[in-house]
Amino acid sequence: MQVKEFLSRKGIAFKEYDVAKDERARKEMFLKTGRLAVPTLVVNGRVAVGYNPEELESLLREARH
Repeated sequence: MQVKEFLSRKGIAFKEYDVAKDERARKEMFLKTGRLAVPTLVVNGRVAVGYNPEELESLLREARH
């Protein structure tokens, strides 16, 4: 929930997948990260797992350039 709130406060659109119910999304997540952990974010091909505001800020800054 923290990641969704973080992105919403910044006005950043995102797509949410329920990996507990969506097998295709679950497989894609595992292929990209090697694990089944949520939240998992992909920003311009870079993957972040978990809620780390500093890491998210860094990914978002990189995505803007």
